This record gives sequence, C-alpha cells and structure tokens, in this order.
Amino acid sequence: MTESILGKAGIKNGKSDLARPPAQPPKCPECTSQRVWKDGTRYTKQGDVQRYLCRNCGYRFSKNGARDPPEPLRKSSSWSINRASAYSLDRQVCELLTEGSKNLVEVASRTEKRAAGATETKPTEADVKGKIIEYAWWMKKQGYAESTIKGRVKMLKTLSRKGGNIFDSESMKESIAKQPWKESSKKYAVLAYSCFLRMLGLSWQRPIYRPRETLPFIPLEEEIDQLIACCGKVMATFLQGLKETGADPGELVSIRWIDVDRKNRVTVINHPVKGHDPRIISVSNKLMEMLKKLPKKGERVFITSVDNMYKNFRLQRMKAARKLANPRLEKITFVTLRHWKGTMEYHKTKDILHVKRILGHKCIQSTMVYINLDQAYFRQPSDEFIVRIAHDVSEACEFVEAGFEYVTGEYSDGGKVFRKRK
Repeated sequence: MTESILGKAGIKNGKSDLARPPAQPPKCPECTSQRVWKDGTRYTKQGDVQRYLCRNCGYRFSKNGARDPPEPLRKSSSWSINRASAYSLDRQVCELLTEGSKNLVEVASRTEKRAAGATETKPTEADVKGKIIEYAWWMKKQGYAESTIKGRVKMLKTLSRKGGNIFDSESMKESIAKQPWKESSKKYAVLAYSCFLRMLGLSWQRPIYRPRETLPFIPLEEEIDQLIACCGKVMATFLQGLKETGADPGELVSIRWIDVDRKNRVTVINHPVKGHDPRIISVSNKLMEMLKKLPKKGERVFITSVDNMYKNFRLQRMKAARKLANPRLEKITFVTLRHWKGTMEYHKTKDILHVKRILGHKCIQSTMVYINLDQAYFRQPSDEFIVRIAHDVSEACEFVEAGFEYVTGEYSDGGKVFRKRK
C-alpha cells in the first residue's frame, strides 16, 4: 500500500521527482528569449525532434532529442564534423515570418540581411500560392490594371514552377538567368519580382537586362487579306477590325455595339488599355458588313477574352499557312496588325502626330518607331509625284491633311502648288 502511494507521488528508491528542478524551455538562438512555443515534432531517422517557435521574434528552430548519434554511425569512417553538427543541441530548421508577431521590425530587418527573406529550406507550395495571392490583392489595392496583375502573377508562378524561391532573391536571380528567354522577357521578370519585394517592404540588387531593339515584322497587305479570308466569321471580323483601326487587341475585344456607328462608319475605342487615349476611327463598309453579320449575344461585340481569341487564332493561322504554303503567315500576330496600320498611316501622310492620334499613344516616343519602319520597308521612294493646285486656304488645308507638301509660291492665277509621292 505504501509503495503504491509512493509510486503515485513520483518517489522511487527514496528519491522524489518533486525535488527535481522543472525543465527550462530552450533559448531562442536568434534573440536568446525563453518565450517559446512548442511547434510540432519533426520525425527523422535518428529519432523525434521537437520544434519550437519564438514568440518574441518569430524564429523557428528545433531541439534535437538525440544528443549523440547512434553508435555505428560514430564509429564509421563517413562520420564528419558536418554530420556531427546535425546532432547539436540547438540547430536551425527554417526561418519564418509569422503574422501577428510582436516584433515585426526585428523580423523585417533580419529578413533584409538574409537576402530579402531567404529561407534555408524551400517553402511549401501552399506558402508560395498564399503569398502570390496576397501579392495579386496588394496590386489590386494599389490600382494596377487587371492585365498587369495577371501578367506579373503569371510570371512569378512560372519562375516558382521552374525552381525559383520567391522568398530568396538570389534564387530568383538564378532562376531568371537560367531561362532561355529573350532579354525583354527577363527584364519583365525582374520588374514583376521587384514589385513583389516592394509589397514586402524589401529591396534587392536588380540584375540588368537590356533588350535589343528590333523592328517588328510588317507583312504585305495581300498576306493579311489572305489570312483573314482563311479564318472563321468571328475571327475574320476581329482581324479586319485590328487592320482598319490599329487598336490594341484588348481595346477591340472590349468594344460594345453602342460604340459602332454604322451610319457614319466610325468605331469608338472607348475602353483604352496601357494608358492609351480614347479615340474615334473611321472604318470601311466591308468591316461594317462583317459586323452586321455577327450575332448579338450581349452588350459586347466579341463575347470572349483576348487569351481565348488568340488561342483560336493560332490554330486558324497554322491551317492558313499550311494551306497557302506561306510560312510568313505564322509570324503575324494581333499586335502585328497594329504595327502595320501605324506604318501605312505614316507612309501615306508623313505626319507623326496623325499616327499618334490613330494609335492613341500618350507619348510621341512610342510613335517614333514607325518612322524607322517606313524607312526600312519603303527604302526606295518613287520619283513620281501627284501635283495639286490650291486656290484658297481650305483647299490647301485639305491637301496638307492628305499628305501633300508645299512646293512653290503663289502664281499669277492665285494658285499654290502642292505635291505628294505616288
């Protein structure tokens, strides 16, 4: 009876467990605080390891339950100092930025010192997805456009899928450098990740990528017409609209039936993208007839997205290139038609401000490329001219708007000569 009572009281062999000092929690190796929580158990081949989380700084670490390695491992020749260090009393498992920590300033400063929040173990897929969703919502609150949010989120997901750690700037640098992308794509990846670090309040030493400036591909008008003829009704109408308006694909896919004026043959680009200006573009009777044949299923003319439209376009473009045995058709994209429109308008008028208004550019520097395109694709100007004589100011203005240039002074009959290359 006495032994059972002593056993319940924790006394064995005359020694009481109550006399032993209580076990002290381990100190945080980062801030030496003893305000730690138990944070689960890690299972290893050498035994179970208790994990801890510091409530003061948010640092995660573990305390190895097995102080000494197994006897066979100690006697083996492969035992080394590096492996022995794995059995130390306290060792770091990973570093975690915990929301709700009472000392977020110390966490942020420590994260900056460790290459923008680098973790020694790769974060889980759930951690990455959660942080990217937070990044998308942060950009939404900052007023970024939907296309910008979608593009940057897609870029971070791609880099993460290809081995990059979004919490480690050096890992992201390595991931970007390994990709067989163009310099422009790598520069965009750097821009997307820099914005991600800005959300975290961090910075990094950005790698420098300088895209090579190249002139875009400009197809012949006959090739564009052949491609349009080979496409379906909806796709052909969309391509014809891009050809005549020079609109961005995102602008044309957003037009509504109310924006189409059949009587005056104009289309209003009232949903500009990329900072463009809204504008009114004159179109042909051919495009108006094509729009008239489309079914009206809603307020918008094209009930789809640019991505879905482009996926469908690639299939029809491939069939057209094979059918006509013309591989140049494979190089035509939606943006190619915008470049074609800008080049043709400048070639006809030689008025860069007119081209700027047609394309909706806010900055004239974006329109200057079409001067180089005109010189590249029309290198041999014709020596033949069209001559017109203006007898009053209104006629002179009409000739100037049509691309004519002033040649001589006023003649005895009161007329002034204008000319334009054929």
